[in-house]
Amino acid sequence: MPGMHSLLTLAALILCGLIVNVPLGYLRQSYEKFSFGWYFYVHISIPLIIYLRVKSGFSWHFIPLTLAAAVGGQVIGGRLKRRKIQGMLLPDCNDEKPL
Repeated sequence: MPGMHSLLTLAALILCGLIVNVPLGYLRQSYEKFSFGWYFYVHISIPLIIYLRVKSGFSWHFIPLTLAAAVGGQVIGGRLKRRKIQGMLLPDCNDEKPL
């Protein structure tokens, strides 16, 4: 059974993968799907996550966890961007003047 230090390090690694990818997913949402910019923002965090995983001493068995965190961050960032765009397109009900 892994020690508490290993579990905390793994949790920090997964959280880092998630947090790093939120702004990248937000930026990715501005690009057409499968364009260079889209691929760039999807993949730019991978070397950092690999570096942190290797330096932390985790084997390749933990790649699915870090990959899931990266995808989750991308999805969260993309949703935040879409919500912002929808908020800009929809008129605010509080802006109406009384009759």
